Amino acid sequence: MPASLRTPGRRPVRRPRLEGVPHRPVYLDHAATAPLRPSALAAVTEQLARGGNPSSLHRAGRSARTVVEQARDDVAAALGADPVEVIFTSGGTEADNLAVQGLYRHRREADPRRRRILVSSVEHAAVAETVEWLAEHEGAEPVHLPVDAAGRVDPETVRAELARDPGAVALLSVMWANNEVGTVQPVAELAALAEEFGVPFHCDAVQAFGSLPVDAHLPGLTTLAVSAHKLGGPVGAGALVAGRAVGLAPVQHGGGQERRIRSGTLDAAALAGFGVAAREAVAERADEAERLATLRDRLVAGVRRIVPEAVLRGPEDPDRTGARLPGNAHFTFPGCEGDSLLFLLDGAGIASSTGSACHAGVPRASSVLLAMGLDEATARGAQRFSLGRTSTEADVDALLDALPEVHARARRAGLSGAPPG
Repeated sequence: MPASLRTPGRRPVRRPRLEGVPHRPVYLDHAATAPLRPSALAAVTEQLARGGNPSSLHRAGRSARTVVEQARDDVAAALGADPVEVIFTSGGTEADNLAVQGLYRHRREADPRRRRILVSSVEHAAVAETVEWLAEHEGAEPVHLPVDAAGRVDPETVRAELARDPGAVALLSVMWANNEVGTVQPVAELAALAEEFGVPFHCDAVQAFGSLPVDAHLPGLTTLAVSAHKLGGPVGAGALVAGRAVGLAPVQHGGGQERRIRSGTLDAAALAGFGVAAREAVAERADEAERLATLRDRLVAGVRRIVPEAVLRGPEDPDRTGARLPGNAHFTFPGCEGDSLLFLLDGAGIASSTGSACHAGVPRASSVLLAMGLDEATARGAQRFSLGRTSTEADVDALLDALPEVHARARRAGLSGAPPG
């Protein structure tokens, strides 16, 4: 973060106030978490009031178990899965860990040669860091699949890696849609390749679920991770979809809940909210996707008009063919620090995201953007605007109204560590 926007010591960060900009909350960070749906909140609070452990055999326990199984039915229906295939977790990160670690260990146990993990270079940290941990501690050999300038994996590259030594591949892992730049991957083609070569395919569908048609029974797809809070459910609930015959070594041990793959007392209240949110999100998905794509295109056109040098990252999707998440607009602003843009926008009452990590107060470029071929200075100027169920035209207009001054001030602040001028 530039010194002009950094606060020394432990004092609270001072959010810059923009002149002439109304201070009203505008939430453009739905990719991070979506506002809780009123119906999900009602389901959560109702079950919290009732209580009960879903594993208990008395009346209160049986009542809580009924709530859990209704949620399982709702999530399964939303994903085109069978209820028995839904393994509840604490969120997408745990679901990804269960899948990647579980598949790898099960495959290695069956054949010690299976060490190679084919993984896209733009995966969420829940997958990427799990693969790196397996490489460091359990002998995994990561094969990072490159992406093009739009962040898309080429199926022919995957075919070549699978064909090179299929007997040594433990699994393939490619996300359904990217959380930063919104790129939708060719999941059906990748699943077909995995099936052709007899390799398990895990897909992180956390960003896609509720925004795109997600089919857990896609031929060749082995496991699928989703999360409640991305579609208006509560934080702390997610699921891994895994067929009955899928071999998964458990990551944790205990009471044997969730098919002995994921032990632990289930949070019936959070799962009640998850089920309601999943049911509603899928029911409204088609209409909502069209509405959000219209808002997204309005936002993209406005940013390009106000800041012509800003570059949209991820695929263009003018005909709305589904190449990009409908609510995602990700830009890089040359000469600007992403954190500067974020805090200046926050001062104007607008929530956005850089989509990158900041370690020990030092801004760093997004690994996703670097994998797409951007240099570090360009990648550090990233800003992600993500729209969702509560987004309106007024929100987009508020961003566009604030952007000229925000951009000018961020441009003057420059990049942290860069020479002035």
